[in-house]
Amino acid sequence: MTYTPPTTEQLFVLNHIARVDAMAAHEKYAAATPDMVEAIVTGIGEFAADVYAPLNRVGDVTNPKWQDGTVTMPPGFKDAYKQFVEAGWGSLDGPGAYGGQDLPFTLAAVAIEALGTANMGFTLCPILTAGAIHALMAYGTEDQRQTWLPKLVTGEWNGTMNLTEPGAGSDVGALRSTAEKVTDGPDAGLYKVKGQKIFITFGEHDLTDNIVHLVLARTPGAPEGTRGISLFLVPKYRLDAEGNPTISNGVHCASIEHKLGIHGSPTAVMVYGEGEDCLGEIVGGEMGGMKAMFVMMNNARLMVGCQGVQIAERALQQAARYAAERVQSSLAGAADRTPVTIEHHPDVKRMLWRMRAQTEAARALIYYAAAQTDFGKLGDAAAALRADVLIPLAKAHATDIGCEVASLGVQVHGGMGFIEETGAAQHYRDARIAPIYEGTNGIQAADLVGRKLGLAGGDGVRSLIDDIARGSADFPQLAELTEICRHVTDWLEQASAPDRLAGSYPYLTMLSTATCGWLMATEQQAAKAALEAGGGDSAFLEAKIVSTRFYLEQIVPAATGLASSVLAGDAALAPLPAIA
Repeated sequence: MTYTPPTTEQLFVLNHIARVDAMAAHEKYAAATPDMVEAIVTGIGEFAADVYAPLNRVGDVTNPKWQDGTVTMPPGFKDAYKQFVEAGWGSLDGPGAYGGQDLPFTLAAVAIEALGTANMGFTLCPILTAGAIHALMAYGTEDQRQTWLPKLVTGEWNGTMNLTEPGAGSDVGALRSTAEKVTDGPDAGLYKVKGQKIFITFGEHDLTDNIVHLVLARTPGAPEGTRGISLFLVPKYRLDAEGNPTISNGVHCASIEHKLGIHGSPTAVMVYGEGEDCLGEIVGGEMGGMKAMFVMMNNARLMVGCQGVQIAERALQQAARYAAERVQSSLAGAADRTPVTIEHHPDVKRMLWRMRAQTEAARALIYYAAAQTDFGKLGDAAAALRADVLIPLAKAHATDIGCEVASLGVQVHGGMGFIEETGAAQHYRDARIAPIYEGTNGIQAADLVGRKLGLAGGDGVRSLIDDIARGSADFPQLAELTEICRHVTDWLEQASAPDRLAGSYPYLTMLSTATCGWLMATEQQAAKAALEAGGGDSAFLEAKIVSTRFYLEQIVPAATGLASSVLAGDAALAPLPAIA
């Protein structure tokens, strides 16, 4: 289960898809010089391989332990996290005013990719912390930022996101947690928070001496549904006069879940204000909770999309190594009947190239979405709009790819893939959560045909399709898919809500594949240009041309057939018969 950082690939995509050099031309990101970027990508890769990767199997078989409200992480995790904090890896894109390095978010995404490929479950901790930082920067008061951000930015404290409640599931508006304002005494202005939350990632652990929970709750008299929700910062421990987390705050972990995968990540049931007052600070004003939470959620959705890349890369590496070592049967049709390694058999080659092409396509999509976020922060309104459109594509399509590639990884191993000791099964189990949390992929598809399709009068999606069309001139199969996407988009804009929702998932897959095809075409052109110029790693560039060609000639054409599923509408989805 060795992990080799794909540094050359990451730098290639940063340069040709994310255009990190264009970011560095702006004063805000001037520190992102080529030398700095290469040092970060190389350094985080080495750290992930040396420190996080050896713990991946440990966390899978030796799960976090809950006892009397506290959670103890598996052996080695606490020391590894301490090294992560001390090395400053969590602060890459953190705001400089609060101890961060003010580097592009795209570089932080690369760091998360490296760490998560080495150990997906463990890396969930900094993912949610980054989201909390973004929410406080957008809607927190200056006093809240001064108090909480320095330790969140370094990773000395971690952040969590508390939305889901028993019985509510994805219906956030159905929550029942309450928050009542304190009007007098030393705690005046704070809120007494009471309720229960489930599925809280890293809600309790022993890695840090405080945990900063961002909790959705409803104030007295607030309307039902999402309009009446507010957001509260609720620390595990309140701070004493010296700023140390020493005061118990009525935050209790009732249990942790026993899950299919990501065993190294404790998923907690959290109880607030039971038997002891739980005090929280409001973030963003009363009934402004969803607006503030979505800042955190959009960051988390992109990072969950990144998890699709992580698990795909790890599954690909393991399958490729196994196929290069496993000797079985001679080549069909060959005169020499000597058995060969299975990487030479056509069906295994097909699976490995599909795994590689899909992984590279997902990486390009995630880096592109992250980069558009960065350019948006630099004042590029078109990039900000593009990032908004890309979020559901990046979250849903990349995690679908992660599941597919992990499944193919098991298949390449054959029967041994079904045996836990090889490790292929862990990737498959770990991958399966990504299409579910931070908004199921069905919710992402609904968001695409609902809010995103109408952004900027429809120009958000249409401008993306136009850009893909301009980039597909030399790629006929991509050009065909792009025009079908345009036609389907026209139909969806006029369709009823039930028809749009019925076709939303195949539409998301079509548009995502077209977007990935455009990015892969861009990479192919860059690789060919580099080879012609005689620069770069020729073996890498030649392989890049093969993988992009595979994507454009085999994966892109298959997506055109999804149009009929989109256009079938709600009428094609008859009511299901009752189960006796």
